[in-house]
Amino acid sequence: MIAGAAVKNGVIKGDLYLAGSGDPTLDTDALADLARKLKAAGVREVRGNLRPYGGALPSISEIDSSQPDHVAYNPSVSGLNLNFNRVHFEWKRTGNGYTTTMDARSGKYRPEVRVSRIKVAPREVPVYTYKDKGSYDDWSVARKALGKGGSRWLPVRKPEAYAAEVFATFARSQGIALKPGKPVNKLPKGGSVLATHQSVQLRDILRDMLKYSNNMTAEAVGMSATAAAKGQGGTLRRSAQAMSQWADAALGMSGAKFVDHSGLGSASRVSASAMVRALAKVHRNGALKPILKPIALRHENGKANKGHPIKVKAKTGTLYFVSSLAGYMTAPDGTELAFAIFASNDTKRGKINRKTGQRPAGSGTWNKRAKKLQQKLIERWGAVYGS
Repeated sequence: MIAGAAVKNGVIKGDLYLAGSGDPTLDTDALADLARKLKAAGVREVRGNLRPYGGALPSISEIDSSQPDHVAYNPSVSGLNLNFNRVHFEWKRTGNGYTTTMDARSGKYRPEVRVSRIKVAPREVPVYTYKDKGSYDDWSVARKALGKGGSRWLPVRKPEAYAAEVFATFARSQGIALKPGKPVNKLPKGGSVLATHQSVQLRDILRDMLKYSNNMTAEAVGMSATAAAKGQGGTLRRSAQAMSQWADAALGMSGAKFVDHSGLGSASRVSASAMVRALAKVHRNGALKPILKPIALRHENGKANKGHPIKVKAKTGTLYFVSSLAGYMTAPDGTELAFAIFASNDTKRGKINRKTGQRPAGSGTWNKRAKKLQQKLIERWGAVYGS
């Protein structure tokens, strides 16, 4: 929190800035704590506006424009991110209609928000529609898809305004009078820092990113790395291009061309052999394998085989009719191998209706077959190279 003017008798006669530095893990609980810190700093009123600042990173409204509007794995990214830039949508049947809420829930709190709004529409498909209404995200959902009740996360397209609205709610609960204002592109010179929030260590962030396949974290970390190496500015595409050049020079990933840092964009290209070269290279310093997720090999009935002689730590990648697995396997004799398996059915993916919001027929069965193939390849490599 940065004050644009001096604090006199608890009053800031100017704007207050909620400035993000690119942390992808900021959540609602942290904003509540930040509001408490601001009160402890003696602030009780802001005469100007609360100005959110996300300029530490390039701001994008979505990672990949070819994805369906409503999928939470394709949110916005900026220097100011909240709850992985997702809003929680919940609905309950009440008589002949539904009550709906949009909130920024986390572990302790569930503040409702107006920067993302939704209405129930009398239709069957598409399940969701989205419109940018300037000051807020406007969603609609098909009544036929709701059933008795439920919930899901929707992406946020206005991350700075989202974070500012939630923070303002907590500031007011602390007795601090303020009102949210429009996002800004620059911070004031000579502003005084009144309260801060520190993220966890990068290693912990990356471990969770790999475990939960969080695209927003990957983009924020990737763009932060580019900003640290080359300075701020540019676009996601330029940042991905810089990563491609670095991966070629430092990891031997010749031919790799990325359009983002998460791998969500279908225009990215990398071969399995290039991925294996990179995995083998980074294995030498021991940094990657410990933060990868253990992958259970399975019995024929699908249950985890805890006694399987081959151990795997890897990263999965899953979309409709796409399944990948890359990482390390330890063979029965202790031999360690790097591997990468990429599988997709471009024909079936090309037939997906991205606007309906429905799971394409056959995608679940296809994914199960792909995972069985991955295990058979791993078991074959274990027999050939490590038994």
